[in-house]
Amino acid sequence: MKVLGIDIGGTGIKGAPVDLSSGAILAEPLHLPTPQPATVGAVLKTIQKVIRHFQFSGPVGVGFPGVIHDGVVGTAANLSPGWIGKNAEKLFKHATRLPFRVINDADAAGLAEMRFGAGKKEKGTVILITLGTGIGSAVFIQGRLMPNTELGHLPLHGRDAEKTASAKAREKHDWGWKKWSRRVGEYLQLVEKLISPDLIIVGGGVSRRAEKWLPRASRGIRAKVVPAKLYNEAGIVGAAMATRPCPL
Repeated sequence: MKVLGIDIGGTGIKGAPVDLSSGAILAEPLHLPTPQPATVGAVLKTIQKVIRHFQFSGPVGVGFPGVIHDGVVGTAANLSPGWIGKNAEKLFKHATRLPFRVINDADAAGLAEMRFGAGKKEKGTVILITLGTGIGSAVFIQGRLMPNTELGHLPLHGRDAEKTASAKAREKHDWGWKKWSRRVGEYLQLVEKLISPDLIIVGGGVSRRAEKWLPRASRGIRAKVVPAKLYNEAGIVGAAMATRPCPL
């Protein structure tokens, strides 16, 4: 079954059709900048552009950077606060006349990694951490997702962790890999103290360059720490998977 997966981020929106049986992306993903400000209307127009680009007609899954309950946005840290309280699924459906399923973006990436990537066949406690504009998290216990964990907002040195350990923070402060990896390591140690996972999967675009920072960031971590196998495309695949009643 072919489904369109769309991953909304704080700086970029990307999408592609996905084969749900294999997790394969069936066309070159379209990357568009997230409108600034990322108001409801502006993001809706960008979603419409993605759908028109692929001339798609069918179910669409969206990973959204915030807490999602039954399609309703609870938080939107890196988008306009005007999203909060809105039913994103209904808005997308009304704007496109297509069926939509919306879930937290990190949860979407986690679904993909658990089915097709680094978490495949793992039955213990698994945490996916995405490092991008912010920090996202997805927690799985015995293969079951605990949605909307939002561990990127844990306090680290008196601030949201994503302000000092995200990929955006590295770029903003012009940190080298060595200095930034220490920040990521401190964050991973904090997560491990709270949840004691068996496996930590680290995703986001920086996972493609994991050899430069992940060995140092994972020092002192009891859990096994590995880069995501689907890299930054996990969000697209997982968003598409979310259209299924039982994605895993």
